[in-house]
Amino acid sequence: MLDKDLAEMYGVETKVFNQSIKRNIERFPKDFMFSLNKKNRIT
Repeated sequence: MLDKDLAEMYGVETKVFNQSIKRNIERFPKDFMFSLNKKNRIT
């Protein structure tokens, strides 16, 4: 699932969802989420 899908499930904007996760990261397992960037890109 993507962050936008979870945000929709909870009825909040994606930005708000991500902010909440970052502010409370200690409440989640280390493998709860990951971020993709250009370095992770598969070509």
